[in-house]
Amino acid sequence: MATSAFVILDNGFRTKDNNVSSINREEPGKPEGLKKTSAIGRPPRHLPDLRHCRSSNQLPTLSDFDSGFRSPGLISPSDARKNFLPVYRSGSCSEIGPKQHMEDEHICIDNLVEHLRGDMDFPSPGAFYGVFDGHGGTDAASFVRKNILKFILEDKDFPTSIEKAMQSAYVKADHAFADHPHLDCSSGTTALTVLIFDRKMLIANAGDCRAVLGKRGRAIELSKDHKPNCMSEKLRIEKLGGTVTDEYLNGQLSVARAIGDWHIKGSKGSVCPLSAEPELQELTLTEEDEFLIIGCDGLWDVMSSQCAVTLARKELMFHNDPARCSRELVREAMRRNTCDNLTVVVVCFSLDPPIRIQVSRSRVRKSLSMEGLHVLKGALDCDF
Repeated sequence: MATSAFVILDNGFRTKDNNVSSINREEPGKPEGLKKTSAIGRPPRHLPDLRHCRSSNQLPTLSDFDSGFRSPGLISPSDARKNFLPVYRSGSCSEIGPKQHMEDEHICIDNLVEHLRGDMDFPSPGAFYGVFDGHGGTDAASFVRKNILKFILEDKDFPTSIEKAMQSAYVKADHAFADHPHLDCSSGTTALTVLIFDRKMLIANAGDCRAVLGKRGRAIELSKDHKPNCMSEKLRIEKLGGTVTDEYLNGQLSVARAIGDWHIKGSKGSVCPLSAEPELQELTLTEEDEFLIIGCDGLWDVMSSQCAVTLARKELMFHNDPARCSRELVREAMRRNTCDNLTVVVVCFSLDPPIRIQVSRSRVRKSLSMEGLHVLKGALDCDF
């Protein structure tokens, strides 16, 4: 079996297999192979071999982008055609959950050219998405939702260096919020935004929202949760004079990065362990990339990334509606007794639903592919 250095970080579940396949699951019940696996504790030996089919939905060719995302598991040159161009369509769902106040915000723009109405010379197609998990009030999350895209597009480095523009926009939004005379600058928000040009997708994250890519049934995490007890964040906090007590930054905040919270940060320009700077991730979309899930921690506190991808793929194969898919993810999180507000955005990269993957008998007699194991893991987590 061919191997690569790519590792999927999902509750410690790791893979080094690039040639992956998934189990052909029937709707809506549990697949036959899964039932047998649950009973005997080992992969089924009668399942057939993977046969990929390709979507016939193609748009005109644009120049390929060189991705800054270097994980070989995300790019499959043998499978992806150079002229592949995704189509963006999204759906979202927000629920207050068990909390007394709704502090989440989100934004979904499937067509940036139409949204900007000629205000900028913007390459087509383009899209923008974001989830903002507020705390201590709604002012910070609402302000960032309304202004973050403007800060990105008006930055001096846009569009020559979009990465620098996104990095700078988060800090500018943080300072502009502190200067606003009519908003409560002690409120705060995490922020995860996704900017897409043609096939190039950039993710900027500050906080514990998460972006997860669904890639032929596999869950690929495209952001890191900035929790204070995360080792890299803990070291950064302590280096800047902060402390982590009972998984809280300075005993006050459960995230290590956020916009706002100026009662913790102090004055502008001062060194502070609570950072508004995002971490960036970049990749080039291929035909294997089916959809993206962006959610606040109310989802991820009760559901693994692989479980969310497995559930979303099952829903999209059934009705191909990202809005219904996001609602089902929210409902499942509520059934699992989440303790937070819930916001989920699902972005599909094709007009077609995810393909039903079929496999032939010959190869799986020796072993079950790693993608099949991912699907099994997600299905068991979801208790299908």
